[in-house]
Amino acid sequence: MKSRKFLFISLLLINLFIPLYWAGAQDGGGVSQAGEVQTEEKPAETTNVTAEALPAVPLANSEKVNTRTTDTAVIETVPPVQAAQEAAGTVRPKIAATAASAAENTIQGIGDAAKQIHIIDLLERIGIAVAIVAGQVFLIWLVWQVLFKKISASVLIWGRKTIKPLTIKKLKLLTTQQILNTLEFLLRILKYILTVFQLFITLPIIFSLFPATQNLSSTLFGYILNPLKNILMGFITYIPNLITIVIMLWVTKYVLRALKFFAMQIERERLVINGFYADWAQPTFNILRVLVYAFTMVVIYPYLPGSGSPIFQGVSVFIGIIFSLGSTSAIGNLIAGLVITYMRPFKIGDRIQIQNTTGFVVEKTLMVVRIKTHKNEYVTYPNTMILSAGITNYNTSSDEDEEGLIIYATVTMNYAIPWPQVHEILIAAALKTKSILKTPKPFVLQTALDDFYCRYQINGYTKEVNRVPGIYSDLYENLQNGFAEAGIDLTAPQYRINIPYEPPKLPPA
Repeated sequence: MKSRKFLFISLLLINLFIPLYWAGAQDGGGVSQAGEVQTEEKPAETTNVTAEALPAVPLANSEKVNTRTTDTAVIETVPPVQAAQEAAGTVRPKIAATAASAAENTIQGIGDAAKQIHIIDLLERIGIAVAIVAGQVFLIWLVWQVLFKKISASVLIWGRKTIKPLTIKKLKLLTTQQILNTLEFLLRILKYILTVFQLFITLPIIFSLFPATQNLSSTLFGYILNPLKNILMGFITYIPNLITIVIMLWVTKYVLRALKFFAMQIERERLVINGFYADWAQPTFNILRVLVYAFTMVVIYPYLPGSGSPIFQGVSVFIGIIFSLGSTSAIGNLIAGLVITYMRPFKIGDRIQIQNTTGFVVEKTLMVVRIKTHKNEYVTYPNTMILSAGITNYNTSSDEDEEGLIIYATVTMNYAIPWPQVHEILIAAALKTKSILKTPKPFVLQTALDDFYCRYQINGYTKEVNRVPGIYSDLYENLQNGFAEAGIDLTAPQYRINIPYEPPKLPPA
């Protein structure tokens, strides 16, 4: 910390002594020049010289000396060149020499007084510059040691109480401590930016105190003020377009609110539209929302700052090309998702079978469908694959206006056992099975008459689609118990004839 203080104090002192050195060099070389300029531009003055100081020189009849009652002669003093010319042509040599000497003494006195005034003014400016440097050192100390320390401590206390880890679903992106470290880093950057800004402001202020560096001061101030002025003028000029954009966004907001209201009413079946199903409401709202946003962007685009510049247009075209080249499969899934949505082959919670996977639909988006199997496995299918694959929905038959899903099992029985007895055992086992409906009553189908046995199929109705594996397990148990109680063996006879192998006989040669 001490090294940082020393660094900033050194920078500020350098900021002070650079303009002081420059100003001193410029002023030291310009005193005599300024005196000469003043001498050349100084108008003729009158110098009062006592009569006793003038030598007794006889004057020509045409020359007169203007004297007052105080016995003081008034002689008009002119610059040395003109005085010499007048002394040579019109004034006697001694009078001209005396006048020139008095004029030079007067000019020298004025120059000495000007030097004294300049030194005093320079010392005042140096004092102001030192005060500015001291003030900036104090401000930097105040910012570093007081302001930002308190802000950092307050942020840490507030963050530990209120900031939660940043997560997306079950993925934790940032912990609370990482978020606090990021905030502390941003505060540190802000502290450095503020310090650099203070130093940059100090330089032109100090330069402006000395005449030799005032132009440089104006240049440095221009680096700050000109961009700010341009930004302010650009903002003022952009206000009408900004008002137009705000109005468009406000209209878009309330249009989306109205669409969301109607979608919720249709989804809750408070508003019924013939041919429009309730599960279409939310997907349709999402599509309309995207279209409204796209239309709003098209309308707002000409009012955006820089929208007419070639760079802005080139970036827009580049992004469009990248999006079109890299999103071919994504757009295919998106269109397939729209088709599946309005085909209504299944909905969230349905038990379906896609290819060799059977489970419950847990997520349905415009891109993918996720299925949870009975073994708690999550299987994801892209919509393009679902659209081209066969889908079996077990929930459709369990709706209120349907009889239910049919559960079936096949057994084989010897021809020696009468088929009515087999039918009775099969139906009794189905009726004992939990979740199989009593009405409609279970029924038996004879599906095949094979060589050694007959095939029987027991069928029963159920509405509890989510328990299908358990229902099958219960049904098989009841079938085994029923045949065991009747003393019938479930194994079917199979016969195999073994024919001895005889090598082929070759014809005689």
